[in-house]
Amino acid sequence: MELGLVGLGRMGGNMRERLRRAGHTVVGYARNPQVRDVASLEEMVGKLAAPRSVWVMVPHGDPTHQVITELAELLSEDDVVVDGGNSRWTDDQKHAELLGARGIGYVDCGVSGGIWGLENGYGLMAGGGAEHIERLMPIFDALRPEGPRDEGFVHAGGVGAGHYTKMVHNGIEYGLMQAYAEGYELLRASGVVDNVPGAFKAWSRGTVVRSWLLDLLVEALEADPELSQLAGFVEDSGEGRWTVEQAIAHAVPAPVITAALFARFASRQDDSPAMKAVAGLRQQFGGHAVKPAD
Repeated sequence: MELGLVGLGRMGGNMRERLRRAGHTVVGYARNPQVRDVASLEEMVGKLAAPRSVWVMVPHGDPTHQVITELAELLSEDDVVVDGGNSRWTDDQKHAELLGARGIGYVDCGVSGGIWGLENGYGLMAGGGAEHIERLMPIFDALRPEGPRDEGFVHAGGVGAGHYTKMVHNGIEYGLMQAYAEGYELLRASGVVDNVPGAFKAWSRGTVVRSWLLDLLVEALEADPELSQLAGFVEDSGEGRWTVEQAIAHAVPAPVITAALFARFASRQDDSPAMKAVAGLRQQFGGHAVKPAD
């Protein structure tokens, strides 16, 4: 099968390679001339036989919208566009309407797997019409992990369902990562456990907390047992925020995901104004000792 692929960064570039290994023809476009196959979106579209399929793998928001808007002018009726980036699910309907007005199909697909997806495969969560999903199944099958299709791929529903599912997936990821991180800090602080990296490695087989995320933390601790080369600063991609917003909108209790998101905000403060206020209150009502500012 032929596929146009827009965006050849850490994930997009590996996806192109995995698809080619599976025998598919991929025409890749990126702004970086060192990695792209063609010099423009127009040239990419011109190299694909109709009906065309184009996968967009660029940052969410304006970059994705700009690419899809340009593709709407270049593609033809019966072509289909896949947004595989981390777009907000509410953007999907807008893009589907923009393309649909020209008879072009639209599929949103959340992609999980990071830099390991080239060898291990990608978890795929797709939204869109059944006819478009069916047309793209050779691509989905090449990208997903080996094994049963429903263990690595889901047609989650109509337009927007794929990115909504990926949003919740990332919110869960926030909570899992935070739990491992808090356990790590507690073990280090205990004064009882001497081999913290060994404890995590022991958990990686035969325990109920084993996971791929745990395996990755074990690798990080083996490379740097004290994690001394890392700053305690953590960004968020936006999907954790969107998950919490949806939890509020639907009155769904999500204390773990919410706390994990807020913990990332706390990581960005060198000196927390809120904690200064707490210290001041403790000093005032109880005469508790406080630490003076440097």
